[in-house]
Amino acid sequence: MEDLEKQLICPICLEMFTKPVVILPCQHNLCRKCANDVFQASNPYLPTRSGSLTSGGRFRCPSCRHEVVLDRHGVYGLQRNLLVENIIDMFKQESSSSKPAPDRKEETPMCDVHEDEKINIYCVTHGVPTCSMCKVFGVHKDCEVAPLSSIYQTKKTELSDGIAMMVGNNDRMQGIISQLEEACRAIEDNGRRQKTLVCEKFDQLYTILEEKKREMSQRVTAEQEEKVDYIRSLTRKYGDHLEESCKIVEMGIQTMEEPEMALFLQNTKPLLKKIAEASNTAHLDKVEHGYENVDHYNVNFKKEGKALRSIEFIQDEEDEDEEDEDAGTEARETSLTVSASGAVPATPAQPSASQSTMSSSSATRSAAST
Repeated sequence: MEDLEKQLICPICLEMFTKPVVILPCQHNLCRKCANDVFQASNPYLPTRSGSLTSGGRFRCPSCRHEVVLDRHGVYGLQRNLLVENIIDMFKQESSSSKPAPDRKEETPMCDVHEDEKINIYCVTHGVPTCSMCKVFGVHKDCEVAPLSSIYQTKKTELSDGIAMMVGNNDRMQGIISQLEEACRAIEDNGRRQKTLVCEKFDQLYTILEEKKREMSQRVTAEQEEKVDYIRSLTRKYGDHLEESCKIVEMGIQTMEEPEMALFLQNTKPLLKKIAEASNTAHLDKVEHGYENVDHYNVNFKKEGKALRSIEFIQDEEDEDEEDEDAGTEARETSLTVSASGAVPATPAQPSASQSTMSSSSATRSAAST
């Protein structure tokens, strides 16, 4: 019987189930009043009417923590467990018909001061149970007392309400913990995504800088090769002229050794003409001073460096339009601009390699011809 009685104890009020007994979806049982108390504690903001809930909600089973979802009828929509109610009726009938166990009397506590007196009243002033002798002759004679039964029911109700409130608070705390854990996961996911986006933006910037460096290097290389080719062609012309002059000198030396005067005079006239022609170098171009310099391709990235150091996250919610990068390709061919927190004006465009080379070459040739 004792084992059966333990199975008929409500986990909320810790007493035998009181009718009606409701069965939860997890197959555990509760008094309807206890279920209603737990439900109200778990849903304090739901509208109520005459002490009963008028809309659906949810709470957790105090035995297995299974979540119970209710409809608009609240706990009144749960099915009654008629089997448990019948068992309770049979148990009470059996208990009332049978004699009380002899050891049940020993469970009544005795007064510590008056050992022969049972504790049968409650001192409201000090909040402790005591005996009648303590009230009449003892330390509680001037205190307010009340019957144990009335205080028992009051304290039992308070304890039941407290348990229900703690169950509801635990459910809310569990919900908050779940939300915080979800927030942590969301922060980690968002952080990884934003770091990926930042890295992509910097990779795009690196690509722009590499393209610009390659373009500017190609322009310098183009003028360098053109000037070198021109100097080498001029070197070949001067070499051919020098070789021709050396031949004329050899011919002149041979003519000087001619002993026959008539033959000497006969060969001298064409030789002098060749010497005069070889001495004239006006037809050969001359390289002006500084032609070898390419200093006009100097760069100054102070503004761009300042703009790069001022790169920061955008403060507003507008996203950058990636299509602007395609539209700005032509602008990047002539200047290096960096989009940062403030707009940086583009640097003046450098002259193209072909234009600067042609101007230098034409200026050199015109100077040589004069």
